[in-house]
Amino acid sequence: MAAPTSRSDGAMTHYRWLVVALLFAIVVINYIDRSAISYAIDPISKELSLSDTQKGLILGAFGVGYMFTTFIGGILTDRFGPRIILTAAVILWAVSSALTAVASSFFLLLALRALLGLAEGPMFPGLTGAVANWLSPRERARALGFSLAAVPLSLAIGGPVVSGILSFTDWRSLYWILAVASLVWFPLWFWLFRNRPEESAQVNKSELAHIQHKAVDDTDKDRGSGNVVPAQSDNATETSWKRLFTNGTLLSNYWAFFVFGYFLFFFMTWLPGYLEQKFSVSVANVGWFSFVPWAVAGLVLLLLGNLSDRLLEKTHSLRISRSWQIIITQLIAAVVILPVAFTSTLWVALALISVAVAASMGANAVYYAVNVDVAPDRSATALGIMDFFFAVSGFAAPAITGWVVGSSGGFERAFFILAGLGASSVILTFLFHRPDRDAIDHPYPERR
Repeated sequence: MAAPTSRSDGAMTHYRWLVVALLFAIVVINYIDRSAISYAIDPISKELSLSDTQKGLILGAFGVGYMFTTFIGGILTDRFGPRIILTAAVILWAVSSALTAVASSFFLLLALRALLGLAEGPMFPGLTGAVANWLSPRERARALGFSLAAVPLSLAIGGPVVSGILSFTDWRSLYWILAVASLVWFPLWFWLFRNRPEESAQVNKSELAHIQHKAVDDTDKDRGSGNVVPAQSDNATETSWKRLFTNGTLLSNYWAFFVFGYFLFFFMTWLPGYLEQKFSVSVANVGWFSFVPWAVAGLVLLLLGNLSDRLLEKTHSLRISRSWQIIITQLIAAVVILPVAFTSTLWVALALISVAVAASMGANAVYYAVNVDVAPDRSATALGIMDFFFAVSGFAAPAITGWVVGSSGGFERAFFILAGLGASSVILTFLFHRPDRDAIDHPYPERR
């Protein structure tokens, strides 16, 4: 498509960062929207007389819908562009929230949670497609890290916001508010965003040249300055479907991401219920107590994402900069979550949970990076497969926890499961996660 005639020369515009800000905003709305059920589930269960098992199924139904559309989200984004895909997704999940506000039975709520998962499935493939089109190779990791940090931030601020709303109104009004919030975003997105920067009149020639700059042109110069730029190899092997499902690094990465998802969905859906049941924290206050773990997780995610790049610059080793970050963070999460099962002190539990949540989320950016390291020619497909595992955890964590809590009357066994999963992630990553060996385009091929 030809560049708009209104584009002018001059000082470089920075419109791409407005696009990143729009993506950041929708991730915040997205996660507040999907996590609100964890604060509303008790009022809902009282009104509809739901058992703990039914509550777990409702909390987990989101993952069932999500797994069907997250895999094809990348394909749809490549075919139609992130502009229309994210617009359609947001409208559909706003409709789902509005219908939830008038739901009157367990089965209807179950179906609407699955519908919300279907609607939100293309979210991260669409986000990744937008970042790939709008950011230069040297800025994509920073933009993705900024966008991913919106996840714990939204969960941190969402707790006080949602519980605050529930303190002065009912859960049905909450879902009307969530529906309206989603509908406010999409017209701004559709008006301000274009699939590619060359289609936007707000991007001048200088910014367009910056975005389209090919890192390979300055490979030697960038290596000398310490910037990590993937080397382009003429004899790089292709990533087949078989490789996507048999490569040890990718498979262990998928499993580690599943474990990360299990921790995330466990705390996203059951932390309020745990605080209420174990420590009698009221609905009005539970959001403030859950603020701390997510705020700490957001800070750690930003710090460790930057640390991974710095380690790669210094060591030239993907094993050290990627694999060991997963091993260490998952080990910390597995170890510190065990004492939570035995403590009866609120502040001790909250401190341990904060460390566990921060550790489990700390390597989030690394999981994404490994797909690009090992399968650069099909990284979107690898991301879709990895996100499918994440979607499975989105159903498994709430549903299994609901069954465990309902059958045992407490959360102790649920924490044992978390610790076991964390340990399995550590072991498999240590044994099979070898990105230096498996990378097609290694940032430092001379060290392979």
